[in-house]
Amino acid sequence: MRSLRVALAQINPTVGDLDGNVDRILAAIRDAEAAACDLVALPELAVTGYPPEDLLLRRPFVSENLAALERIQDATRGLHVTAVVGFVDLAPDAHNAAAVLHDGRRAGVYHKQYLPNYGVFDESRYFRPGAESPVFRIAGVPVGVSICEDIWYSSGPVQAQALAGAEVVVNLNGSPFHAGKIDERERMLATRAADNAVIVCYCNMVGGQDALIFDGGSAIFDARGERTAAGPMFEETLLISDLDVGAVGQVRLHDPRLRRLPPEPPHAVPVSAARDGSRPPLDPPANEPHLDDVAAIYRALVLG
Repeated sequence: MRSLRVALAQINPTVGDLDGNVDRILAAIRDAEAAACDLVALPELAVTGYPPEDLLLRRPFVSENLAALERIQDATRGLHVTAVVGFVDLAPDAHNAAAVLHDGRRAGVYHKQYLPNYGVFDESRYFRPGAESPVFRIAGVPVGVSICEDIWYSSGPVQAQALAGAEVVVNLNGSPFHAGKIDERERMLATRAADNAVIVCYCNMVGGQDALIFDGGSAIFDARGERTAAGPMFEETLLISDLDVGAVGQVRLHDPRLRRLPPEPPHAVPVSAARDGSRPPLDPPANEPHLDDVAAIYRALVLG
């Protein structure tokens, strides 16, 4: 069976606490490596905390965030696991970004394309949108990376990455809670997975920042849109699962929808090779049931 062992690090970063956030990120990377994972995903802007807002107008803060990412990158030297970490990039303008880190090097960077600018969000004030949808070959598997709002658009990066050969999509999030949000979100994620015949790995943060509460609920959906793993709401966790990547090709043989769209150039940035030898099997991953609205609101109030 072609497989990819992934860890979704549902952590509670604090806006502006770069050192504390790095400590949390490194702990998650160490735990993922100890579990023989191929990939560990951290939330959106995990280095800075979300939303950093006017801290981004201070050039020293952005520079310190880049130095913090270098520390994380250095810590991956000698490890098998690849870390996908949310940070603020300067290229030369500011971007909401995800770095793909492996064995002490930065294999690539993804820039968020769809910047929300409604309700509690004002990302267009601080960031320039990205324009490219790269695919990375991690442990021999083509993987697309996207950030939060990107996955809500049916013709967005997920579709482009699937057409370019991605079999797994990792989506980093800082998605705040409101009543009924998780059901809405999971319907969308199931649709995006099934429409593109990809495995969707959704990693969200938890915690309270300013007026926002982040509920977690990190989850994995297979290429048929079935939820196969889900973490708890409102608490930190490391959700680990073995993805059956071989099943993606079988689903695509029976689903003609992607064939009707023009393919993207099949290029994947090489990151890491498949792990040599066998590894101990995992217990079945958590697949936590949803809280009802009253319980979820109560937990949000306690957390906030």
